[in-house]
Amino acid sequence: MKAGPPLGRGDRLIGAPHATRAVVMAPNGAAATSQPLATQVALDTLKRGGSALDAAIAANAVLGLVEPTGAGLGGDLFALVWDPAQKKLVAYNGSGRSPASLSLDGARSRAGANGYLPRFGAVAVSVPGCADGWFALHDRFGRLPMADLLAPAIGYAREGFPLTPLIAAYWRVHMRTVLSLGEKGVVEETGNARATFTRDGITPLAGERWTNPDLARTYEVLAASGRAAFYEGAIAQTIDAYMRRIGGWMDRNDLAHHQGEWVDPISTRYRGYDVWQSPPNTQGFSVLQMLNLIEGFDLAAMGPGSADAMHVMIEAKKIAFADRARYLADPEFSPVDVEALISKPYADERRALIAMDRASAAVEAGAPPGHSDTVYLTTADKDGMMVSLIQSNYFTMGCGLVPDGLGFMLQNRGALFSFEPGHANLYAPNKRPLHTIIPGFVTRDGEPWLSYGVMGGAMQPQGHVQVLANMIDFGMNPQEAGDYARWQHYGAGTPDDPALDPGGEVSFESGVAPQVVEELRRRGHRVTPSRPLSGYGGYQAIGWDAASRSYRAASEMRFDGQAGGY
Repeated sequence: MKAGPPLGRGDRLIGAPHATRAVVMAPNGAAATSQPLATQVALDTLKRGGSALDAAIAANAVLGLVEPTGAGLGGDLFALVWDPAQKKLVAYNGSGRSPASLSLDGARSRAGANGYLPRFGAVAVSVPGCADGWFALHDRFGRLPMADLLAPAIGYAREGFPLTPLIAAYWRVHMRTVLSLGEKGVVEETGNARATFTRDGITPLAGERWTNPDLARTYEVLAASGRAAFYEGAIAQTIDAYMRRIGGWMDRNDLAHHQGEWVDPISTRYRGYDVWQSPPNTQGFSVLQMLNLIEGFDLAAMGPGSADAMHVMIEAKKIAFADRARYLADPEFSPVDVEALISKPYADERRALIAMDRASAAVEAGAPPGHSDTVYLTTADKDGMMVSLIQSNYFTMGCGLVPDGLGFMLQNRGALFSFEPGHANLYAPNKRPLHTIIPGFVTRDGEPWLSYGVMGGAMQPQGHVQVLANMIDFGMNPQEAGDYARWQHYGAGTPDDPALDPGGEVSFESGVAPQVVEELRRRGHRVTPSRPLSGYGGYQAIGWDAASRSYRAASEMRFDGQAGGY
């Protein structure tokens, strides 16, 4: 794995090495998360003899405390794990289902003016899969007791931690929204959220020391009583009683019947590298479709940051997301031939839609042959285990509902269902919604090469492809690849990526040359103002360098992330 070009060739905005910091090199283990405290907890876990999976759980627990704007026990989880003993990549789908008692007609009656379920309130709640995921993964790959893994998060929850400026800003905006909607009656109950995430209605300031004793107690119950506490025991009973009191739908039966599942990851080969994703109900196949499409173009000759390279990738996104909008759903309700969608012949057929001189307008979904707010972290240990894990409450901090005394907000993933008759993602009871969170992994010649992810809803497949092209086509190291200026296209016609006009819109970070933006505008791309840094996803990665037998870790400069190793 490339270590990076010589020094003295420019900065991130105008030339190599395109990095805000050096890639972290370590021989024994590594961790990269979106928050330094979580990274340090992961490294401490590795040094105590924990596996990469142990380190991932310990870090995730801390993130649920220090970054509740993106993660928590009220959300879902997906993971890819490289098992060095089996020399095999395995995947876990830890996503929950809609409530059994909420019918299609009942859900449809709650739809907003846009035709989708609201993102706030009890109607958006689906069963949280995070805790189940932790214990399922730990049963298979853990070494240290769960109590040891949750202890650092419990300590920070009781003793406090200083809040970072970025999360303080998100926290303020999200809680203002929740409390305002509570006053309007959109969110059934906001007193618990107010008590948990504000002090007398005031959200914490950057640098303020913050505690969450309720979450500490919840973690202690999990440490002592295991998975059953969340889905059948004390925590389940608390959630059930709370939802009954406020008139919600999810109940103890929904929790008791929840079960995540081990699934086979899906992959495609891109220029000699095998890129792996989780299968539906995640959007991972969109990454593989985009890579198959752009493989037909010589991106290396086009050059990083060029109008041609960006045009090809943006057009590939439109094509892949048209299929995503049509086919992505819970495969138990709407089976889809994923192998056909990610096949090379299908990509060859769809690639004909890309014209180099002009942007496409509306793109329709294809017919493949045979077709009938998030945290990402990655860890690696001395034995070669590598974990790619992503966890989310979905939009903002979740639906606004905090069950009595538990210290976390329930997710609003149900807002991603469709009400279009006959649609694959049509709402149904006991159904998993379309899922945006996707961990990524790359192998080469049957060995691990890169564990990586990019947070941010519909930005995730776009970010995955940009990072991989930066490394594989343009020769960047993991840190350079993540720091390089990005673009984001909007407009797939789904709740998380609504259609704005037939061709969608695209925004660019300030590091993209103005003349490149103007050339893309000339080709017909509708360019919108640049989003804030955090609007282009949040990236972490750990690469394995076989020659030096050491890790290469990188973390996102757009967030509070930190990469470390030992």
